[in-house]
Amino acid sequence: MPRPKKCRRIAEHTGVRYFKPHGIPMRFLEHVSLTLDEMEAMRLADLEGLSQQEGAERMNISRATFGRIVASARGKTAEALYTGLAIKIEGGQIEFHGGGPCRHGRGHQHGRRGFAGRMPGEMHHE
Repeated sequence: MPRPKKCRRIAEHTGVRYFKPHGIPMRFLEHVSLTLDEMEAMRLADLEGLSQQEGAERMNISRATFGRIVASARGKTAEALYTGLAIKIEGGQIEFHGGGPCRHGRGHQHGRRGFAGRMPGEMHHE
């Protein structure tokens, strides 16, 4: 049986739940799920410019785990930007910086839904 995931510490949640391409109603979009710990890792690495070791210390996880989280977050974000998907921000195994119990959200699901940005009836050409 695998070892349970360690809680990842995040500074705060901005309250933003979705990003989407302009001009397409949400009901017509597929999405990728980005967890709150993935958002925090990207913020620390890309906005604050921290090293993997510094980011890992802030999130109370190993450097290798931090690197995997950042790589996953960047991959999902690039895919969404390149293919026109919405990004749903939710869940993850997190605790807020000030302490409190670990929250286990549903953000570990990396599913998609919808019509890949197409209106119903439109053809998709590869």
